[in-house]
Amino acid sequence: MGIKRKAIEIEVPNEGQGQTDILKITPLGAGNEVGRSCILLEFKGKTIMLDCGIHPAYTGLSSLPFFDEIDPSEIDIVLITHFHLDHAASLPYFLEKTTFKGRVFMTHPTKAIYKWLISDYMKVSNVVVDDILYDERDIINSCDKIETIDYHQEVEVEGIKFTGYNAGHVIGAAMFLIEIASIKLLYTGDYSREEDRHLMAAEKPNNLYTDIMICESTYGVQSLEPRLEREARFTKIIKDIVQRGGRCLIPVFALGRAQEILLILDEFWQENLELHSIPIYYASSLAKKCMAIYQTYINMMNAKIRKQYKVSNPFVFKHISYLKNMEHFDDVGPCVMMASPGMLQNGLSRELLEMWCIDKRNGLVIPGYVVEGTMGKTILSEPDEIVSVTGAKLPRKLSVHYISFSAHVDYTQNSRFIELINPSHLILVHGDANEMGRLRSALQSKYAEKEHPMQIYTPKNCETIELHFKGKKQAKVIGEMAKIEPKNNDRLSGVLVSKDFHYHIMDAKELSEFTDVNTTEIIQKQKLTFHGTFSLVIFHLEQMFGEIKIIDSETILVFNTVTVKSIGQSQLQIEWKSDNTGDMIADSVLAVLLQIEGSPASVRSK
Repeated sequence: MGIKRKAIEIEVPNEGQGQTDILKITPLGAGNEVGRSCILLEFKGKTIMLDCGIHPAYTGLSSLPFFDEIDPSEIDIVLITHFHLDHAASLPYFLEKTTFKGRVFMTHPTKAIYKWLISDYMKVSNVVVDDILYDERDIINSCDKIETIDYHQEVEVEGIKFTGYNAGHVIGAAMFLIEIASIKLLYTGDYSREEDRHLMAAEKPNNLYTDIMICESTYGVQSLEPRLEREARFTKIIKDIVQRGGRCLIPVFALGRAQEILLILDEFWQENLELHSIPIYYASSLAKKCMAIYQTYINMMNAKIRKQYKVSNPFVFKHISYLKNMEHFDDVGPCVMMASPGMLQNGLSRELLEMWCIDKRNGLVIPGYVVEGTMGKTILSEPDEIVSVTGAKLPRKLSVHYISFSAHVDYTQNSRFIELINPSHLILVHGDANEMGRLRSALQSKYAEKEHPMQIYTPKNCETIELHFKGKKQAKVIGEMAKIEPKNNDRLSGVLVSKDFHYHIMDAKELSEFTDVNTTEIIQKQKLTFHGTFSLVIFHLEQMFGEIKIIDSETILVFNTVTVKSIGQSQLQIEWKSDNTGDMIADSVLAVLLQIEGSPASVRSK
């Protein structure tokens, strides 16, 4: 059997470029914006949705991706890169409120955190009843439909292959390498190429040739300061605020960058005795649950954290207290408060901002990217007044600082990674129009003089990019046919089996061995009226075909293929196994018999 299963690859003739050779990419969100990441990929009759987030600046249906532009029932799979709201918070709605019947995949840590984070988002949103997109039951039901994968695990679903790779953005974040009909696409999601205090840098898939890369462009052409310098500036600002008697507000998302900042602050407080009397609070109902997950998946973090964990748990902090709610908070004197959400659009961080903004001793440190339309973005311009959730105007006297710990690539990291991947087509998403435009111009200048310049696209929401591919189809010759390797221009005769964009050529007798296809014989029978004698039939068929095998007085066999039998008064029956040869001989026999029946000369020769 070792010889029989040998495979020889040959090229299958291409039928020519048609509609199925057009690959379509359509942002339903994150097109010239940051928020509601959701990219639709269509190729060869397969449809994939990449991420399913909400827009933090909007509420209700307006915060969703443009689901009304698609038929959810046609989507085969959804791939979620990580648990942040702008990449995953529309998923309960999409799974429970639409006609989607496909499959959903994410990594183990992403699923573990997803349920708690989405549930917490619903509780702190403070939206009116009409704007509630889903309830707790929808979240639980959506979790039951999610399938988990590991990094580097290749999964195939009806011809769609995909593999997740560490993206370095938050714990469990993945970039996906997708392959359909030999066309490869890399979707980065949010990623970081810089190792920080607890996460590894994003990895590059090995031996990768990529036709298409869909890449974030959050920071455009900005280059961020080195991590150690950033940390030093961050801790200095916080120390200055608390030492002048102020309260320092750090708006964060419950999971992700919050853990990185906690590690920085706890270490800094430990090294500065004069700060030990000043409390640090992490206000999150998810805090302890989050820490349990981080401890569970410690093996997915960098070597420094794994080594430290063998001695003591790095996520058990000496100088940080957890607050489930404000009832346990005594607002007296200087402190550092980390509270969600990270963009100050609502919830506890917004409540504290409105309480503390009137005192010039206080300070606000925004540690990550903020989206246009949120209070986080508005306050960066340091206005004299801010508008409260209720619409009242409040004087803004606290100091405002911005230091990015958002774990997105800057221009230096992004351009280097794009060069490593070297795709033929680059689709930029997840960036505002200005930043995305600057990045596109910079990359076009960089690749302009290459022999085959990279094609770069910046689609808006609901704008479809169409890419034409006419790749070669390779078929493997297997089974008995593979015993002798064919030479150039040799003609092969066998059955070509196509399944999920894989092609195999084999002998028809081996279909049941190598495939799920079973063969069967079709026996055809045909009756006709005949008024002559059976001897006349034998005479004319011998004249046409030569020697005829006589079975009995009423049955003959032509070419060992077609049986002719007298079945009663004035009737003949022709019977044969249906195949190319049998059908041709049967047609000839039938023509002879019809000619005899219709010819007076035949009767005379009788």
